[in-house]
Amino acid sequence: MSATLHFLKLTDVIGLTKKSRSSLYAAVQKGQFPAPIKIGPRASAWLASDIAKWQESCVIASKAA
Repeated sequence: MSATLHFLKLTDVIGLTKKSRSSLYAAVQKGQFPAPIKIGPRASAWLASDIAKWQESCVIASKAA
């Protein structure tokens, strides 16, 4: 694991992916998008590195098509 981890809140992930809240959580349920992690009793966030890997996989899939 890297020395510095960056967390992204839902609004950040929506901004980066241009997906709606409901489509993000549907993709998480289907295993097509990284799941958020619990960072507190009532808070969840995504690892920025997980979102970057997902974005990279989208680019690779787009170029392969």
